[in-house]
Amino acid sequence: MLPPRTPNHSHGVDRRRFLAVVGALAGTAAAAQVPLADASAAPRPDIGFPFTLGVASGDPGPDGVVLWTRLAPDPLVPGGGAPGRDLAVEWAVYSDERLRTKVASGLALAPARLAHSVHVELRGLRPWREYWFRFRYRGHVSDVGRTRTAPAAGHPLRTATLATVSCQDYSSGFYTAYRHLVDDDPHLVLHLGDYVYEGAVGATAGARGTPVPEPARPAPRTLEQWRIRYALYKSDADLRAAHAAVPFAVTWDDHEVQNDYAGTRSQYEGDISALRAAAYQAYYEHQPLRVASIPRPDGGLTLHRGLDLGGLVRLSMLDGRQHRDVPPGGWGEAPASAAAYAPSVTMLGRRQESWLTARLRAGRAHWAVLGNNVMMARLEHEATPGARLWHDAWDGFPAARNRITEVLATARVRNPVVLTGDWHSTFVNDIRQDFDDPGSPVVATEFVGTSVTTNGDREVYGPYYGPMIRYNPHIRYFDGDRRGYQLHTVTRAEWRTDLRTVEFVGRRGGGVSTSASFVVESGRPGAQRL
Repeated sequence: MLPPRTPNHSHGVDRRRFLAVVGALAGTAAAAQVPLADASAAPRPDIGFPFTLGVASGDPGPDGVVLWTRLAPDPLVPGGGAPGRDLAVEWAVYSDERLRTKVASGLALAPARLAHSVHVELRGLRPWREYWFRFRYRGHVSDVGRTRTAPAAGHPLRTATLATVSCQDYSSGFYTAYRHLVDDDPHLVLHLGDYVYEGAVGATAGARGTPVPEPARPAPRTLEQWRIRYALYKSDADLRAAHAAVPFAVTWDDHEVQNDYAGTRSQYEGDISALRAAAYQAYYEHQPLRVASIPRPDGGLTLHRGLDLGGLVRLSMLDGRQHRDVPPGGWGEAPASAAAYAPSVTMLGRRQESWLTARLRAGRAHWAVLGNNVMMARLEHEATPGARLWHDAWDGFPAARNRITEVLATARVRNPVVLTGDWHSTFVNDIRQDFDDPGSPVVATEFVGTSVTTNGDREVYGPYYGPMIRYNPHIRYFDGDRRGYQLHTVTRAEWRTDLRTVEFVGRRGGGVSTSASFVVESGRPGAQRL
């Protein structure tokens, strides 16, 4: 919990001005191809090494991806150590890891108003190919990143590998999971929320025991403080290495703004519009998102979007925070609420829900996948059905959930799988068409991932949720207290999920193992343990 503070009245970015400047520089968004000079001809640098936060890529399409970096020579101080003016950054893409064959290059804008972040939307690449990229500002050259485009639309892809991660509290431990994830070499990483946490950070970062400069310690309230918070998290070498090795598709949960918030409302301080606007802008500045997601003047940000992997996977990334109603039954754990069944109550907002419904109905891919931030399956807390539920999940929005599951059932959506973060625990769930009717059919399978670090090496949720599992026959598996990630191997015949858990996060060097594996057979909803 955060105590009430004076809100920061920061404003959103002027989107039209940004796009106009981008077009003038022929860089980001359309990514016009401007030939680069040889490195030997680079002018002398006017700042220190600016690529301290690494490089990243994301949201792959068949002809390109988003490339990201940020110029921040001193990232843990206000302003990041960069001059207060827009800068032009060179970028280049290669078809080989030795960087011998350049296939695209140009200039991209690093706007001061966006913390000198760079978002290059590539076009014209070949589908389902690996590429390598790097940036240069004057005499400084970034690390090399590797990315991959998506298969062509409808391509009969035989196999794809996804990894899911969430909940990476910096003070809870080290990001060992990312080092092992890179070794597993997935095609795409889905980050399902809680990329940063909003609380204060101690002088030695809790379990890490590493020094944290004073500007990075306070709970962020202003835009500059949020920027520093993201920079602190990206100071972790394993996180930077993962972003440099694999494209990401990201969505958020609550801690990117404030615990359990809904829309613009908080149970702790009421209206958090200004806080949310600052947090959303910093989120965009530090993620490989397209210009379509640039923060609007009203403080909002379009995050839901679709990504397809040929004819094999149709992925819908959901935003379950920005548009949701305040839960009618109350914040957190509370008795089930009749008011939550009102047709007007929404988790996704009407526009996003209509988009998702249309996308599910129109999809022809072999697997329909939802990138989701909070658990969709019911979690009964007591023996009496519906007596008490956790309302910061789909349980608090049963009418909204039923509208989605009704589409999954009646539109005969092919092989729905829900991938979820948030819980710092692992669940494997059957999704029923109506959780108020235990006899209703299973319409999808849900894999809820544990945290990368949050809760550390303590036993917290095993003792808490463990006794509840017997009231939930649709929960096929539960593990409350191991950290890690999930690895999903997808073919036309089956979906396989390996639960990858690390030995410890409170110190460096933990190994990784597969604690359990599950398979969903094509045409048969429900996970089977191997």
